Amino acid sequence: MTKILLTGATGYVGGRLLKALEGRSDVALRCLTRRPEALKASASPSTEIVYGDTLDPASLVPALTGVHTAYYLVHQLGASQGFEALEERSASAFAEACRSAGVQRLIYLGGLSSGTALSPHLRSRQRVGEILRGCGIPVIEFRASVILGSGSLSFEMIRSLVERLPIMVTPRWVHTLTQPIGIEDVIDYLVSALELPAETRLYEIGSPDCVSYGELMREYARLRGLKRWMITVPVLTPRLSSLWLGLITPLYSRVGRKLIDSLRSPSVITDDRALQDFAIRPRGVRQAMERALLNEDRDFALTRWSDALSSAGSPPLWGGVSRGTRFIDSRVRDVAAPPVACFEPIRRIGGPTGWYFGNALWRLRGALDLLVGGVGLRRGRRDPEDLRAGDTLDFWRVETYDPPHRLRLIAEMKVPGRAWLEFDVEPIQGGSRIRQTAVFDARGLGGLLYWYALYPLHRIIFAGMLRNLPIKF
Repeated sequence: MTKILLTGATGYVGGRLLKALEGRSDVALRCLTRRPEALKASASPSTEIVYGDTLDPASLVPALTGVHTAYYLVHQLGASQGFEALEERSASAFAEACRSAGVQRLIYLGGLSSGTALSPHLRSRQRVGEILRGCGIPVIEFRASVILGSGSLSFEMIRSLVERLPIMVTPRWVHTLTQPIGIEDVIDYLVSALELPAETRLYEIGSPDCVSYGELMREYARLRGLKRWMITVPVLTPRLSSLWLGLITPLYSRVGRKLIDSLRSPSVITDDRALQDFAIRPRGVRQAMERALLNEDRDFALTRWSDALSSAGSPPLWGGVSRGTRFIDSRVRDVAAPPVACFEPIRRIGGPTGWYFGNALWRLRGALDLLVGGVGLRRGRRDPEDLRAGDTLDFWRVETYDPPHRLRLIAEMKVPGRAWLEFDVEPIQGGSRIRQTAVFDARGLGGLLYWYALYPLHRIIFAGMLRNLPIKF
């Protein structure tokens, strides 16, 4: 069984690769991380987790003992300053530790550029590859451009720009050509590299589609059903546009600015050896984006939204917690009654029973929905006592029905996006905890305005509904 060391397992690519490697029976996996406790929750019990820091050479040798192949997926891009020097220190320390420990092969994911004027980010990525190759160990280096996948930085920046700006004043770099690649294809390459002979190789990987960054944004808009207009002006340099990005997408501003600085040169494949040496045929841009949105929906649907809320940290003061294009607003009520008693009024909600608070407002919302061509409240419910998945319930539909634990409704009224309302009941000491969660998947700027405009009213209505549930103790 081959001993593999994975670095960067808490990162985006590393986290996906972790799951892929754990699925192989011929691999004994060890993960190097500065935060072992943070990784234990997502790693398999069979995965060995060890402390190590690539900027602390003394911590590396024990972690590399007995390792045949090491993945180097460490990135210092989030550093506030001097990231190039940190990247060199990190790569040099890791390469030397691998050489001392007798590691047989290194696998590294770097950045793709077909231009000559490299940004600091791309220059650093390629410099890391040089350092690793210089240690005398065979290195398989992959170079990739934009990685498309749910949660990837590039995908999230595209999403933020397109969702928030119906009209975009764009810099010249939107015409720069790139060959993106889907995250699943990246993982396939990284895993398949284990089957190659232990010799130094460099592969440029990407989809078969060569597109501009503007075309990427238009493709995202098409998949989300948004109309977007772009006006290109010559005065917005990558540096100025990176500052502009910080205003639009502050969450990604520090790393995003470094990435946008890289857009001055094209990142297209000039060497097709990857297609010759691997059986992998990467998806096109449209398919990769469709997969990103589909996987995001699936992962979100399989997640308890209350867990998503807590994992996001403390909620902001206004608007609830955001995750991607979704806003999550949640509240709890602890009751000294068993789950069955707590679920009784929940399963009877809507129809002739009403919504336990602000019924006049619910009727007004239904009337407004009818005016704009929606279904309104006229459908009621099939049975006043019984529910089934797929039932209509006023202007909602039952998506999940699991008594006495969960009722999830998806909205079928006219809204600029998608909306869900969920009730979860779980036993606690001395009774039950009822969690009510409203989720809104905003579509474009109209969806954002809708959510924030109605947020104060929604808070009153939903809080009143939860508070007034008639539970028999």
